[in-house]
Amino acid sequence: MLDGWFLLFILFWVVVLITLMGIGGFFMFRKFLKRLPKQDGKSDMDWEEYFVEKTKDLWTDDQNKLLDELVSPVPELFRDVARHKIAGKIGEVALEKKAKRLDLDIIIKGYIMATPKRDHKFLRKKMDELNIDLAPYEHLF
Repeated sequence: MLDGWFLLFILFWVVVLITLMGIGGFFMFRKFLKRLPKQDGKSDMDWEEYFVEKTKDLWTDDQNKLLDELVSPVPELFRDVARHKIAGKIGEVALEKKAKRLDLDIIIKGYIMATPKRDHKFLRKKMDELNIDLAPYEHLF
């Protein structure tokens, strides 16, 4: 028979493992949904990769540094994913405008559009730190 502290120890680990598996399953399911093809035959991640590849020649070192600065508030574990998603949205904006080169306007628009609404206060704070006026972009919020 299990009793005393050993029973509590086992129950604690059962709860911890079920919780961790649930959290991991949630994130795996979200990744699975992003990989599902849409009506056009490509998934969200395929489009993201397409936009990054099409516009990789437009990026300069200064713009890459700015992008790194913009994603710096994101926890390091998720920073690469956030950087890729934001770069994909910036690429999409650049291709829509048929831009020959990236400028600050395109980068800021893509950054705002790629950032989830729940993180807009962090976005505004970061833009204030970089002394970037968001007045022309208010319609994107």
